[in-house]
Amino acid sequence: MFGQKAKNTIDSLIGMETRIEGNIQFRGGLRVDGHVRGNLIANPIEGSMLVISEQARVEGEVRAEHVVVDGEIAGPVFCTELLELQPKARITGDVNYKALEMHGGALVSGKLSHQQENEQVLKLALPKAVANT
Repeated sequence: MFGQKAKNTIDSLIGMETRIEGNIQFRGGLRVDGHVRGNLIANPIEGSMLVISEQARVEGEVRAEHVVVDGEIAGPVFCTELLELQPKARITGDVNYKALEMHGGALVSGKLSHQQENEQVLKLALPKAVANT
């Protein structure tokens, strides 16, 4: 129990008065209160959480496991687990998600695409004697 990181914790913060131009790659949790002009890409191997607060603006692609938006994103969003759109969320771009929670007032100007889990196809191997009859 000790030493294990709790899921959905915030490790890093981009403050309200901060403006970043360039791509950001992160692990764990990231909260954006400022302005990012570039892509926000989480490490796909580890669990990740990205929070875009009400004051935040992101101009670029967003990729993470769990994404919470209450600010503005201008670019495509790829969410491999849960996408939460809070009342003041504004997304201009296509959105790909596995699960979606959208509050009244949230706006998406783009295509919403639900990504289903890869379905495993089971092949039944029949014995040769049965297959030839």
